[in-house]
Amino acid sequence: MLHEGGNQRGIGEAAEVRGKIVARPSTAVCIVLRRKERNMKSTSAKTEWGSRAAAKSGQFQIGGDLSINRLGFGAMRITGKGVWGEPRDRNEAIRVLRRAVDLGINFIDTADSYGPAVSEEIIAEALHPYPAGLVIATKAGFDRPGPDKWLTNGRPEHLRAACEGSLRRLRLERIDVFQLHRIDEKVPAEDQLGTLKDLQAQGKIKHIGLSEVSVAQIEHARTIVPVVSVQNRYSVVDRAADDVVDYCERENLGFIPWFPLAAGDVSAAGSALEHAAKQLKITSAQLALKWLLWRSPVILPIPGTSGVAHLEENVAAAALKVNDATLPSLGKLARSA
Repeated sequence: MLHEGGNQRGIGEAAEVRGKIVARPSTAVCIVLRRKERNMKSTSAKTEWGSRAAAKSGQFQIGGDLSINRLGFGAMRITGKGVWGEPRDRNEAIRVLRRAVDLGINFIDTADSYGPAVSEEIIAEALHPYPAGLVIATKAGFDRPGPDKWLTNGRPEHLRAACEGSLRRLRLERIDVFQLHRIDEKVPAEDQLGTLKDLQAQGKIKHIGLSEVSVAQIEHARTIVPVVSVQNRYSVVDRAADDVVDYCERENLGFIPWFPLAAGDVSAAGSALEHAAKQLKITSAQLALKWLLWRSPVILPIPGTSGVAHLEENVAAAALKVNDATLPSLGKLARSA
């Protein structure tokens, strides 16, 4: 959902400043100022996102109508160890989210199972009312019995309850992108996807995405529901989903790589990737993100972190200049990393 809370606060502050400068403004002046404020409110969102650091990553339209900067933020790591419970420093997690938006990240990916519930709650605490143009994607399809434990659950009643819970925690009337976290082999795929289709018809979700699927599974799903995005594990050192990336590019579906930095493996000391990054005088993580942005225009990297400094380092990758000859060969180098 798109909200204008952030812009309204900024306009209010600007009007107050102008009020101090202009003593006893005339009616005509007040009308002019109000008109300017309305114009700012209606046009600032696009200019705002496009002028910030993350915009250097390029843009993509999810579902043809949700325009985002390609470099997003994955909110799994703003939870506790084992993706369970509260983060070590909740205040820092809130600072990370707010700084992400300051830097122009307007695509945040989360899930009801992160915490569980914790990630969604912190996102709302940090960012609601949401600025216009911020897209939040969430997922459902897992039960969480404990830290680092994940049990697939695609029963229709579970998916419906998960959607209602996400709406409540995120303080939304409609979820922009609702993703099936896994296709549960114990439940007919038609039942799982049919449930999402019903939720879409009810206006509770706008677009539907999939996670950890093959090309065949995507094609089958698309005979049941419109699919706008696919989220598979993928990075410069983990290329198993190459065929899915190519399919998404042909079909103009957003491809959201989870573990885009391979949980830090891209920074392994002595690796070919580290050697290439040193030559370019950037970090291995920055080079890995730059490669993902180069790999396909539909790739939407979502590196996650629980620290502001690491977030800023990741976003800086969007503006880095890397020789075009380096990137095509990087995947081959990284395979042996």
